[in-house]
Amino acid sequence: MGVGSKVTAVVPTLGRSPWLIPCLEALRREGVEIIVIDQGETPLDLPDRVIRPGKNLGFAAGTNLGIAESSREYVATVNDDALVEPGWTASLVEALDRHPTVAAAQGINLSMDGLVDGCGIEWNRWGQAVQAGHGKPAPALSAPREIWGVSATAAIYRRAALGNEPFDPRLISYYEDVDLAGRLQAEGWSALLVPAARARHAGSATGGTMSRERWRLVYGNRWLVARGQPFWRMAVRDLLDLGRALGSGDLSRAAGIPSGWLRALRLRRQ
Repeated sequence: MGVGSKVTAVVPTLGRSPWLIPCLEALRREGVEIIVIDQGETPLDLPDRVIRPGKNLGFAAGTNLGIAESSREYVATVNDDALVEPGWTASLVEALDRHPTVAAAQGINLSMDGLVDGCGIEWNRWGQAVQAGHGKPAPALSAPREIWGVSATAAIYRRAALGNEPFDPRLISYYEDVDLAGRLQAEGWSALLVPAARARHAGSATGGTMSRERWRLVYGNRWLVARGQPFWRMAVRDLLDLGRALGSGDLSRAAGIPSGWLRALRLRRQ
């Protein structure tokens, strides 16, 4: 049996992504077990299992359902608009097998135009969690290296490191992988970038059409998980973003930013 037999891939979906079937086909070629969390009542025959919660739970709670169903050594989280390339699973599993203190590994995620979508999560000077290397040309192959955390867009986690509810369901979507990365690091785990593993991700093209609710989650969740980040710089950046949104007529973002602040305050008090 190949290394795919060690891995369960969890794919949450609303059934709206035109990349869903290619995503599942790519995973099927990797030989992994596939669990789809179908939050949109989508007819599917490619997965090994389909879980239908009957409502949209968001990425965090939806993915938790799939992880809970897995008994394999490793769990892959894969967005329904991400296409893993041949050998993705083998490269990441090999790195995890070799490094028992590593909780998670990802490869280089590329956008559909071939530029880097992300090489792991890092914090910028404004206290924003960003995709390392985003928008740059794809780097040459190199040895695996440690990174702050992995993006759940396309990554493999060690099941033993995750516990029963790895992603905080309060976050719904956005920053849930940042939160998990920080908690794993605090528990003594590390994360790896494995450049030999590649995946294509179409989702970065949607950032310019984000709704008020998405901006509310982005700005609110950032304040919930930004442990140790510079408070005053975070506040300045948010105010600058709010001013730019108002100036450009981006009313969704302008409304979402203060709504996110209120969301963070409310959840911190619970």
